Amino acid sequence: MNNTAVETPKISPWLTTIAVMSAAFMFVLDGTIANVALPQMAGSFSSSNDEATWILTSYLIASGIVVPSVDWFSKFFGRKMFFIACILIFTAASLLCGMATSLDMMILARILQGLGGGALLPVSQAILLEAFPPEKRALAMSIFGFGVVVAPVIGPILGGWLTDNWSWNWIFFINIPFGILAAITSKLWIFDPPYAQKQADAKIDYVGFFFLIVWLVTFQVFLDKGNNADWFGSEWICWTFGVSMVAMILFIYSQIIKKDSIIDLSVFKDKGFVIGTLILVIVNMVLYASTTIMPLFLQNLMGYNAFWSGYSLMPRGFGSVLAIFIYSLTNRMLDFRIFTAVGITLLGISGLMFGFLNLEFSMINIIIPNFIFGFSIGLTITVLTTASMETIANSQMTNASGVQNLVKNLAAAIGTSLVATMVSRYSQAFQHHLVGFLDPNNPVYAEKLVSMTSFFCQFDVYAVALQKAQGMLYNQLLQQATLCAYMETFRVWGLITFICLPLILLYGRNRKKS
Repeated sequence: MNNTAVETPKISPWLTTIAVMSAAFMFVLDGTIANVALPQMAGSFSSSNDEATWILTSYLIASGIVVPSVDWFSKFFGRKMFFIACILIFTAASLLCGMATSLDMMILARILQGLGGGALLPVSQAILLEAFPPEKRALAMSIFGFGVVVAPVIGPILGGWLTDNWSWNWIFFINIPFGILAAITSKLWIFDPPYAQKQADAKIDYVGFFFLIVWLVTFQVFLDKGNNADWFGSEWICWTFGVSMVAMILFIYSQIIKKDSIIDLSVFKDKGFVIGTLILVIVNMVLYASTTIMPLFLQNLMGYNAFWSGYSLMPRGFGSVLAIFIYSLTNRMLDFRIFTAVGITLLGISGLMFGFLNLEFSMINIIIPNFIFGFSIGLTITVLTTASMETIANSQMTNASGVQNLVKNLAAAIGTSLVATMVSRYSQAFQHHLVGFLDPNNPVYAEKLVSMTSFFCQFDVYAVALQKAQGMLYNQLLQQATLCAYMETFRVWGLITFICLPLILLYGRNRKKS
């Protein structure tokens, strides 16, 4: 029972939008801003690129611990106060990230940052949906989609520029003024409806929290260490995965039987919510996998610096803006399923286009598929976020947003880890396949070897020249194997996207409005 409920003051939804989107944008931006700086951070901390991916996944998993709990936290502290506290924690953690002097310190700071920022997205989404009347929710989600989709695109560009011109530390320091501004505007322009205010009878679900933390932490270890440990070929990885799955089952069971549970699983009775969330999970995996792999591909194989690898993703932002603009103008003219089908189809096509690049492409070969990718992501996420919440009551909006963002965060972490594994494994497979061509009986190899050896003989004795020629040809083989690995990975993710198309047919033609 809420003993402190009062009437919500009248305030322009546009002022509320400014407050919540500044916080949401800052959180989503930090999900990808570190991508292009991973090689620099790995060098600073004397760690490998694989170890440095903890900087990305620890942030996503830590935020996932808080995400499903936002409804309970909102009732326990009051949603507005909880939201502002999360902004301040996120801002303080950003300062610690920028000051990190070791990988362990960075990971701990990123965990704190994820814990503080985890609630920002679902709470922002819920507040924004409530601020506008039902007939304007498509407009609200267009605005929300703009921030959620464009921020991951701007992240690598901004991160690359700061890394090249200042240092990687500034990709975190830049959050501080924006965090302070977001906290002030939230204090002024956000007000809680009665059901989101502090409730005296709110109780802590200690059991649920325990199982949730065990599930997500062990799952992160499984994702981050699985590739290096040969996945299920390692006994301790099998045990870690087993503990994670048992904890997940116990968490879900505890949420079903407990009255004061962290999340209300009854939202899964809503067919539209389930289908929309499932498609968003796949799309989120593709989004974060692509955003992780593209800068690495351009830096490791094409010799781009951090800024230019981030800059190459800019067309995604333009594509997303165009898609959201078109949808906001035409959403009442066409069935939302048509928009979704177009978005998913274009997303798969863009992945396949990336899968047929080579080392001699020009910038236009990157710009066009990136623009299509951005357009498809902007359209799909905006449409499905609206559609999945269409039949959810306002009083359930915070809980539904928390549940949806939990599974989306898990999808992002899985996509980030899985894409790194795919590149590594495909690279090994292609090396094994191509090394057979380095055979003296292969006329092409023999001709190139003789040509290169003759060139190096101008500077060294024959034995040294031969060794250099063999080394150069082997390096070219490694480069080609890595290129093939990236291309194969792009193609696989492109094909995975098309799995979503049959799911659209499960939506009914007519659905009741909330």
